Amino acid sequence: APKNVGNIMAQMEYGKMMAGCAAALTTETGSIGYLGPLIDPETRRFVNSAYLGASYCWENIRGEDPADLTFTVKWIGYWYNLPGVTLDPTQVANDFVDSGVDVMLSGIDTTEVLVVAEQRTKEDKKIYAIPYDFELACETASTACLGVPYYNWGPEYLKTAQGVIDGTWKQEWIWAGPDWNNVHNIDTSAVDFKIGPALSDDAKAGLEKYIAGLGDGSINPWAGPLYYQDGSVYVKEGEVATVDQIWYTEQLLKGITGLSSE
Repeated sequence: APKNVGNIMAQMEYGKMMAGCAAALTTETGSIGYLGPLIDPETRRFVNSAYLGASYCWENIRGEDPADLTFTVKWIGYWYNLPGVTLDPTQVANDFVDSGVDVMLSGIDTTEVLVVAEQRTKEDKKIYAIPYDFELACETASTACLGVPYYNWGPEYLKTAQGVIDGTWKQEWIWAGPDWNNVHNIDTSAVDFKIGPALSDDAKAGLEKYIAGLGDGSINPWAGPLYYQDGSVYVKEGEVATVDQIWYTEQLLKGITGLSSE
């Protein structure tokens, strides 16, 4: 890149882990659906992160049998609905509910899963959803919203601007993580999971316990053994995934139903 250009990205993997945990602590059917955009290393690692959060909280916080949790991803083909080009996210969300899914996570930039969850809840079903990317997304359908993982660019943008002002800025590639002292602090944390009005008190307590474990290192979702869908080893036992292994994720993880590639 030109010398006056840097890169800033937030570690949304953690936000997705929190979302997956909230889903697992809420589902009554044990069936979670993930509405994905297009398929690439970024979206694969986000799905994997959500699954890792869900499977951990299902087993270790709820105490449920891992075999009783299903996690299914359906890709629509882009970041939002393009009629005639992508799958219709509203139809995909309804298909999830019809198949027994009662908590849906979104990987796209629009709120179809929330709208459908609220509509289907009015039909005497308890359906919940977790949108993506926008802090205020729950306002679209608050009665169905468990929360939303979102990017918070302010802290790193401020550091960059101040570095330019001070003359200390240098080109770098920043992969900014949560502030584990308080992931909800908008002045310091690049990633947050904003608790939604539909998340129960018990689920919130379990989620906060999970977040604390991520922060103090007692929970490391990237520790092996981890396996890809085809059974090949992703992370060996006794090892932890490297930055490159996480960033350039090649497949979905074993345990996830759905395509790893087009």
